[in-house]
Amino acid sequence: MLGQFTAIFEKGDKYYIGYSPEVPGANGQGETIQECRESLKEAIKLILQDRLEDTLRGVPLSESCQWCS
Repeated sequence: MLGQFTAIFEKGDKYYIGYSPEVPGANGQGETIQECRESLKEAIKLILQDRLEDTLRGVPLSESCQWCS
């Protein structure tokens, strides 16, 4: 499943800072905007993965569960 999120980038003195309003806590930084984008993508991925694990905690596992693997 693909998801699209808004990314806002700001240039500081030395680094770019990026965040996504749809994913609170997701922030990235880098010396280039591309480094910042990759950092933000990884932060979003980790936060969403953690949210999924929290959601599934305590749910009985099923062999047919497509999200459990």
